[in-house]
Amino acid sequence: MDNFGGNILIALRDWALIHGPKIIVIIIGMWVTIKIAKFVGNRIKSFAQDDDPARQSEREKRAETLVGIMNTAVKIVVVAFGGLMILRELGIDIAPLLAGAGIIGLAIGFGSQALVKDVVTGFFILMENQFRVGDVIKTAGHAGIVERITLRTTVLRDLEGTVHIIPNGEVSSVSNLTYGWSRAVLDIGVAYKENVDRVMEVMLEVARAMAAEPAWAKIITEEPTILGVDSFDDSSVTIKIMIKTEPLSQWSVAREYRRRIKNRFDAERIEIPFPHRTLAFNQESLEALMGGRKKAV
Repeated sequence: MDNFGGNILIALRDWALIHGPKIIVIIIGMWVTIKIAKFVGNRIKSFAQDDDPARQSEREKRAETLVGIMNTAVKIVVVAFGGLMILRELGIDIAPLLAGAGIIGLAIGFGSQALVKDVVTGFFILMENQFRVGDVIKTAGHAGIVERITLRTTVLRDLEGTVHIIPNGEVSSVSNLTYGWSRAVLDIGVAYKENVDRVMEVMLEVARAMAAEPAWAKIITEEPTILGVDSFDDSSVTIKIMIKTEPLSQWSVAREYRRRIKNRFDAERIEIPFPHRTLAFNQESLEALMGGRKKAV
């Protein structure tokens, strides 16, 4: 019995001396490969960075999206191949495993057409650069900023902070609100009694003054444009103005312009109308109303 136990220990020692270093080298190689891929990804992102840390450029968005996909793909491949090599060193025949994996993959391909559709659509989204991490998009009934893109899903976070995980196969059409540049389009209503030419002059003056300030000049890329009288509404004349901005800046520009135009209209005594209703009474109705009030008194 002692000899049997001793033989087992000797066999384990011999196996560890032969295969142990190989397994350790495989694990170290896996770790080093993943670290190298991460280092290369960080270098790519650093090359894509510009001199403006406050705003993410189109090149930076593209680099971050592709680097994220690359790192995920490298991890999957390294873990898969490294795991198979470790199994082989453990004495497990990996040929049946590979054959079985191929059969399972074929069955999944036939049975999971939605998964295949998600992956194929995700591939074309990345290759065609339809949107990137950091873009604000509308798709599949949701809108928000793109936080992550994989070959299978797109992750959006909306204004309320809710995260939407959308399979890429459901991305049939996309509205990208921040591709290359953005535009703040505002409808400003004024009373019918106002001189619209004077109102448009004031609106344009306020927009130009805002665009000339250093803080806003960085994100307002073109001179503001007054499109003119857009519509005659129930209680107001609507004048449309358009301001071209850097991506993701249209909302902040629009909010600031609304604040400034309200203050300027107040100073110029330009009326911003609000819905109101005029009631008309005939003589009989008025007498009946007055009579009812006298009785109540």
